[in-house]
Amino acid sequence: MQNETPQISGLPKNAYTELAKGEEYIPVIPASTVVPEVTPYSVFWGIIMTIIFSAAAAYSGLKIGQVIEAAIPISIIAVGLSTALKKKNSLSQNVIIQSIGASSGVIVAGAIFTIPGLYILNLPVNFFQIFFSSLFGGFLGILFLIPFRKYFVKDMHGKFPFPEATATTEILITGEKGGAQAGLLIVSGLVGGVYDFLFQSFKLWGEVVTTRIFPFGQELANKAKMLFQFNVSAMIVGFGYLVGLKFSLIITLGSLLSWWVFIPMINEIGHIVAGTGGTNFFAGMSPEDIFTAYVRPIGIGAIAMAGIIGVLKASPIIGKAFKLAFKGLTGSSGDTEAEIRTQKDIKLTFVVFLSILTLILVFIYLFVGFQLTLTQTIIALLTVFIISFLFTTVAANAIAIVGTNPVSGMTLMTLILSSVILTSAGLTGNTGMTAALIIGGIVCTALSMAGGFITDLKIGYWIGTSPYKQETWKFLGTLFSAATVGIVIFILNQAYGFVQTPLTPEPLVAPQANAMAAVIKPLMSIGANVPWYLYLVGSILALIINFLGISPLAFALGMYLPLHLNSPLLVGGLISHFMQKSKKGEAVANARHQRATLIASGFIAGAALLGVVGALLKFFKVELALNIWDKNPIGGEITAVFAFIALMIYFIWDARRAKVE
Repeated sequence: MQNETPQISGLPKNAYTELAKGEEYIPVIPASTVVPEVTPYSVFWGIIMTIIFSAAAAYSGLKIGQVIEAAIPISIIAVGLSTALKKKNSLSQNVIIQSIGASSGVIVAGAIFTIPGLYILNLPVNFFQIFFSSLFGGFLGILFLIPFRKYFVKDMHGKFPFPEATATTEILITGEKGGAQAGLLIVSGLVGGVYDFLFQSFKLWGEVVTTRIFPFGQELANKAKMLFQFNVSAMIVGFGYLVGLKFSLIITLGSLLSWWVFIPMINEIGHIVAGTGGTNFFAGMSPEDIFTAYVRPIGIGAIAMAGIIGVLKASPIIGKAFKLAFKGLTGSSGDTEAEIRTQKDIKLTFVVFLSILTLILVFIYLFVGFQLTLTQTIIALLTVFIISFLFTTVAANAIAIVGTNPVSGMTLMTLILSSVILTSAGLTGNTGMTAALIIGGIVCTALSMAGGFITDLKIGYWIGTSPYKQETWKFLGTLFSAATVGIVIFILNQAYGFVQTPLTPEPLVAPQANAMAAVIKPLMSIGANVPWYLYLVGSILALIINFLGISPLAFALGMYLPLHLNSPLLVGGLISHFMQKSKKGEAVANARHQRATLIASGFIAGAALLGVVGALLKFFKVELALNIWDKNPIGGEITAVFAFIALMIYFIWDARRAKVE
């Protein structure tokens, strides 16, 4: 092998296309070329990125239900750093920085979707519960995915689009020619971060605008229970831009079905009952109350069915991946290619040993930490192992195709299954709920890690780094991310809380964790009334939506999440749609879209990071709120409309400044 500095000129022409028979993909850094990958520089900055983005992702996920996709912002920062420091062989090191740092988003997703449910249900919570469930889940996600790496990143080359991996790889490659993009990310991050900070901490305007600001809107909300809500956060609009028009529209339509059809319909049924001598129990309820009590369970059922649909659709892929994995385990594959640097994984025998060791540690953790019986612990361990391993390929497949991991739906399924199984084994009440949520947290983190890690490995495949090095150092990123998210969740609970109380009047939404808590409480309570029929209605709706060729998971998430968190996604999606069209030609449209993508990423990263700062200030009892709209909340909402319009004008203006190189 040669030890040299490769000449970077861009990805090969066949990077995104299927290979003809006998054709081979040669990465940017060929297998015969050895360059520094794991260095003190790359490991140090990978850890720093892990800590920063774990904190930011935890805040954004608990605030709006959307976890920061850390890969793109981290890759931009890595490029900017290497350019500023004039690092040699920076491309291969930047891949390691991105791979270690990207542990943040996936570990956070696993934790925040489940662990806050312990707070919501008023169950005992400590740092080690969050840390160990995140750590073990992350380790299992890495280990279970490794046998399937070759299938997803090499054997299926050109058949899966890998949208997030594509964007990240393009940034890393482009960065070798200059780090100006990092400057744009910093500026947009400051704009988005300061904008959100002004209304979240200083309360200079309202965060949510509703149709109640108009007299007719107030009348509609009171009598017809029909309401429109809109969150003016830069973070949510940024997500909308990255999601694109198609999925933002599907999510918003799902939300409108809940808020403009189901809620008014339930209220009208109450009117009909009242007209026949009965009582309209919904007359005194707000649209928000009806949504929480009666409509959200329909969304939960839809999410669970969407997860089942995802498993069924991925069953052929699961079969192929299992076959490939067992061939490698028995040593019958005869794969001499496995010793090539760019195709070398951690040895499968070592993967099996580490998997068994991790499962033993999970067994000890559940048996000792939650005072389960031996039988209950074995059942819990089998639940973790079977579901995590089975759904690993589903998560990886989802990321490879659309860049979205249906981990919340699969975790809901896990909670329902584990709760039913554990209850039949005699585990109920608070102990049962705690154990089921921890099991859900481990599984959720494993699936989230599997989906996110396949992106890292595909980036490495395109560029030509060593998979076994990415796999080895991913464990370090998982360790630091698990520790960080444990601390951040504790701080956020102290500052904001997850349940509305006199001490926490504006708790964090934590939508997924609320869904988990809503599902698990009746399942673990003897004689409790479980809204099975509402779950069934949601399940049938998901089947119908899937039959129509619409993403059932995106639609179901829209049905479940509050309307004000979904409607801004559509604004971002519309801007994305029109930004990719230009009368000046395709080159101009592509340049504008690329610049707007960086601005949207900056909005997300900046708003999330300053959101963590705001949480720390509240934690230390530093109050910045000016309270100028306390007596006139409508004025605060009107001001929010103008502030949001100004932000969108800046967004579009700055994106249109893109120049074709």
